[in-house]
Amino acid sequence: MLGPNRYGKAETRLVRVSRDGDTHALVDLNVSVALSGDLAATHLTGDNAGVLPTDTMKNTVYAFAKKHGVGEPEEFGLLLARHFVATQPQVKAARVSIESFGWQRLGPHSFARKGDHTRLASVLVTDEFEQVVSGVTGLVLLNSTASEFRGFPRDEYTTLPETTDRILATAVDARWRHLSASGDFAKSYAAALDALTSAFVNTYSSSLQQTLFSMGSHVLSQRPEIAEVRLALPNKHHYLVDLSPFDLANDNEVFIAGDRPYGLIEGTVTRDDAPPAAAEWYS
Repeated sequence: MLGPNRYGKAETRLVRVSRDGDTHALVDLNVSVALSGDLAATHLTGDNAGVLPTDTMKNTVYAFAKKHGVGEPEEFGLLLARHFVATQPQVKAARVSIESFGWQRLGPHSFARKGDHTRLASVLVTDEFEQVVSGVTGLVLLNSTASEFRGFPRDEYTTLPETTDRILATAVDARWRHLSASGDFAKSYAAALDALTSAFVNTYSSSLQQTLFSMGSHVLSQRPEIAEVRLALPNKHHYLVDLSPFDLANDNEVFIAGDRPYGLIEGTVTRDDAPPAAAEWYS
């Protein structure tokens, strides 16, 4: 029996230059489209009567960028998803996921690529509801102190020493679900990013789990339009280097930045009165 299925065009690279006068604007996106609905025939019999070509999805991304421009990634995603649901009767749900790459202005028509983090947006449109999720990935944060880890259980395989002063570093992957499919997404994103960062900076951390809850809670306290926040925080370990063979003391100053393995802390912080999500939105 055929189970849930979908298909689409993944990672359509789109760069849109707005040439309004001498000062240009630049948008750089990675757009993925996935459609689901009445698609059993193509799987079971090879009948493609209901299969909109994925090449058409790619072309739609580019055509819409020209016809409508590209504003906030959430708005562009909603525009695309609504189009596919409205024009293809066999399509019951359209999900558009977007990575937005930042560029720093250097002059009227000159830019430098920002590499510190990537903005995310994912929208789901059906005949019954619309759901918008924003987020960020690759946001690397580090506190050189104000972090400890102690009081944990020990067994015969535990070798980790307790510490009252350690480096805490992570690469934040955060997604947040909006209560509405409309709003000022640019302002909301900037404020949510600031809330995540400020909570990391200002939380004395007894564990990365505690920091995760503080970050998610601070976003909800600052942004009433957000229903819940999901975070995945890899613990980017820093190990103290043994300098004793060189007759040197290491007073918590010289470290090895570990690559792998790493701890991975994941959790969701939800507003008490938030309605449940219409559909699953993060994995």
